[in-house]
Amino acid sequence: MNIVVYCGSSSGIGEHYLESARTLGKWIGESGNTLVYGGASKGLMGAVSDATLEAGGKVIGVLPDVPQIQARRHPGLTEYIDTPSMAERKAKMIELADAFVALPGGIGTLDELTDVMSLSSLDITTCPIVLFDTDGYYQPFKAVIRNVIENGFGQKEYFSRMLFSEDIKEIAEFITGKY
Repeated sequence: MNIVVYCGSSSGIGEHYLESARTLGKWIGESGNTLVYGGASKGLMGAVSDATLEAGGKVIGVLPDVPQIQARRHPGLTEYIDTPSMAERKAKMIELADAFVALPGGIGTLDELTDVMSLSSLDITTCPIVLFDTDGYYQPFKAVIRNVIENGFGQKEYFSRMLFSEDIKEIAEFITGKY
């Protein structure tokens, strides 16, 4: 199974974000799944990819032709897919996905996440979507979703393929359909 992980190329404030990335990467590798991510060597991206590789997993980095991103290219991945643009990078990652996980991240992570949520609401993708909610990081976003539903701009069913959790066992069960 290809698990697309969206996350920051920085580490955030506090070791707990890195620990979440390592926990997820270790599970991906140990469970025989493949990590598909943005290809960076630093921050949460580096932590999740390194942990996946250390656990014997395969890691595919999808990198656009953007100098800032290419400068952070991870040197030791299993496979690299280069794309001409950010839009094509996002499309390629979605094409490869069997599941999506968003670790904490910034604007880029939110962009990728909301893109996938929109596709899910239209049944263009039916893959599970997990928000790895380290220390409640995604609770404000969950409140926004609740507000969308309560104000009639979305239906609860749109979000039925989503899980907010920081429990790796619950995440694994949700992704593998054993939830």
